Amino acid sequence: MAFPRTPRPTALVTGAGTGLGRAFARRLAREGHRVIAVARNEERLRALTAELGPDHDHLVADLATAEGLHRTAELIGTTRVHLLVNNAGTATTGPFATTPLDRADAMLELNCRAVTALSHAFLTHAESGDALLNIASTLAHAPKAQLAVYSATKAYTVALSEALWAELRGSGVRVLALCPGMTATESQPHHDAPAALVQTPEQVVEAALRALRGTAPTAVPGAVNRLFALAARALPRRRVLTALADG
Repeated sequence: MAFPRTPRPTALVTGAGTGLGRAFARRLAREGHRVIAVARNEERLRALTAELGPDHDHLVADLATAEGLHRTAELIGTTRVHLLVNNAGTATTGPFATTPLDRADAMLELNCRAVTALSHAFLTHAESGDALLNIASTLAHAPKAQLAVYSATKAYTVALSEALWAELRGSGVRVLALCPGMTATESQPHHDAPAALVQTPEQVVEAALRALRGTAPTAVPGAVNRLFALAARALPRRRVLTALADG
């Protein structure tokens, strides 16, 4: 399976059906990329690629399944991809001990296994000038009660990305972990949160593309989120965890 080459650089965006992934697809198309949008919902993908215009493609795949992951990795291996945005993810809120284990497994499959497999597929063929962007979270720096497994998966994403950044220094291949905070999407509008703490998907995408032009291994969009990440490293761990649990 392969999509035809075009003179434009190709960006593959996972989780492109809604929210942050959709915002990435729209912005990258405007910036001159040919976008391959990956998500589970075919109707949303067709609407997105129709909106983006000619030469853009989509792949219907559930990255939490072996079949969907294999098809996407195969596509990356047979199509020249210049930028991979590993955005697909899932979260389940609730006490760890009383949440069904299959929900934790689903988070591990999508947030960790899929990110790992697609990063490997991409970097196997990456050339100087290419970039890998893995979407993590501010909770990678300070895990939150009721989101234990999700927080852990995002810490994994940051650790993986930073290690790959170190491995690939001097190769010309860029690796970046992006750690957004609360982002207003269809599924999580965050209406009850202070406006200063919530960013739009477009703001996060803008920060991500700006960070890709830099050299740091990790980026945290938004001044408030950067302050949070700094405080999470500087303050006593017990204080940080307690404050998040009570917040």
